[in-house]
Amino acid sequence: MRSSVRRAKRKQKHSSIFSSQYQQAPETRAEPDERSTAGLHKQEQTEQRPALSRNSSPTVFSNQQIQPQPPSQPPAQPPPQPPTMSDRDPRMNMPTAVQIPYNIDWIFQKQRCPSRVWWLASQFVITAVGIFSKILLMLMNKTRVYNKERLVDMISKRPQDVPLLTVSNHYSCFDDPGIWGILPLRQACSTNRIRWSMAAHDICFTNKYHSMFFMFGKCIPVVRGSGVYQEAINLCIEKCAAGQWVHVFPEGKVNMEKQEIRLKWGVGRIIYESPKMPIILPMWHEGMDDVLPNVEPYVLQWRKKVTINIGQPMDLNDFVDDLKKRQVPEPTARKLITDKIQEEFRILRMETEKLHRERQQ
Repeated sequence: MRSSVRRAKRKQKHSSIFSSQYQQAPETRAEPDERSTAGLHKQEQTEQRPALSRNSSPTVFSNQQIQPQPPSQPPAQPPPQPPTMSDRDPRMNMPTAVQIPYNIDWIFQKQRCPSRVWWLASQFVITAVGIFSKILLMLMNKTRVYNKERLVDMISKRPQDVPLLTVSNHYSCFDDPGIWGILPLRQACSTNRIRWSMAAHDICFTNKYHSMFFMFGKCIPVVRGSGVYQEAINLCIEKCAAGQWVHVFPEGKVNMEKQEIRLKWGVGRIIYESPKMPIILPMWHEGMDDVLPNVEPYVLQWRKKVTINIGQPMDLNDFVDDLKKRQVPEPTARKLITDKIQEEFRILRMETEKLHRERQQ
């Protein structure tokens, strides 16, 4: 009996020693999965814990004071853009990547250095268009011109090295070349005397044949939306430097609504940067949109009344010289010069509309 009790005590002692030393292997423990509360808690901890690569070493903290990191530099701001022609948002009409359907670079080269063949082709086109405009405007329609001698004299009698800059409203696609039908044939059909004029690149210069026709007609392709610093304006300044005649539609588009809109600053740049101050001759016309309506089917009409009024020459020599002496910034100078033309347009428009209404009665 004593021996059995002694064996039981020895067995109990061995069992307690074994249980205190033995621990279950990790691979044999019950691992909680995502379906249990413990599993969800462990999954959240795992997602929040940043992942470490195998080669990463544990972070060692020292007693040294941690230096604060300098604040990150803000991204570099783009340089300020120069003022533009817009009268609402100064950055609205900045030169952008305007789609050009046909390459027009070669046209500027031809017009800068015209060859003898170019002049012969231009003379043929100018003569044909001049006669057509004369017949349509003066014979097939009832056109009355006020102060016509001002324009005729400025074309023929001004000093040879003095440029002429005419400006007018733009109510119809036939304004140019139509209004030049009022000139004598010796001027309307002469490629040496007729004007240089800017024409929209996306309308008149869409393919090779259209481009050649308008190029020989002394039309300079202007890319609307590219601002005042473009080849068309540069070429107009060069033609003024050569003492030639340049015509500009400062509205920049066909003003079908006939509203008073802010004139584009391109004309201001031509006047301000021209090496020789041009004679500025404003013009206003009414009824050209009746000869060629701005609605389909765009067919030329006849027996319509057209009124053209030639204004007084504008003398801006002292005004421009004063701007240059005071070193007024160029964008401001262009705006002030353009405003002068806008004021003259207001006066000339009221006179011409009154004359045109009297003819309608």
